[in-house]
Amino acid sequence: MADNGVNKGRRRFLVGATSVVGAVGAVGVAVPFVASWQPSARARAAGAPVQADISKLEPGERMTVEWRGRPIWIINRTPEMIERTESLGEGVLADPESTVPQQPAYIEGHMRSIKPEIGVLIGICTHLGCSPLFRPEPDAEGVGVDNWPGGFFCPCHGSRFDLAGRVFSNVPAPTNLEVPPYRFENDDIIVIGEDEENA
Repeated sequence: MADNGVNKGRRRFLVGATSVVGAVGAVGVAVPFVASWQPSARARAAGAPVQADISKLEPGERMTVEWRGRPIWIINRTPEMIERTESLGEGVLADPESTVPQQPAYIEGHMRSIKPEIGVLIGICTHLGCSPLFRPEPDAEGVGVDNWPGGFFCPCHGSRFDLAGRVFSNVPAPTNLEVPPYRFENDDIIVIGEDEENA
């Protein structure tokens, strides 16, 4: 059978090259299209939920993400941290039962969190809006209190908070640190800015 002068190698090359160029073009169109589904910086600043991956957050450590232009602290509390925090009460803390509503209604208990080991707090002092320092170790120096159980210290004006964000007595900050609305997508992902019951 005659090949009628057709170069089959050239034809395969042209078909392959066209397919590759078409695939690259399709990806080039798809990437911006898919990226457009993400909330814009303006939407995030206005309050769009943000996700935080806590899979690499070691016990005793804190990480910070941003939501609505504010720092959100996520703390992986050890059993010892939880024990020290739960032992605090009247006299030491100004609002140990969180009677002033600084958290969503579904946040209950002394640890002020959905899971006792994972704390989620807005990292802004309720006195004048400074960002307190993370001092998780007991009896840390420079905090200005005996038997420091670990927590947050604002060096600007001396406000102190425990590891659940509850404010100590006799400091300038009037209320506990705020707890933002949040929920667990799964064991590794926290969605900040969405209430648990509205998910």
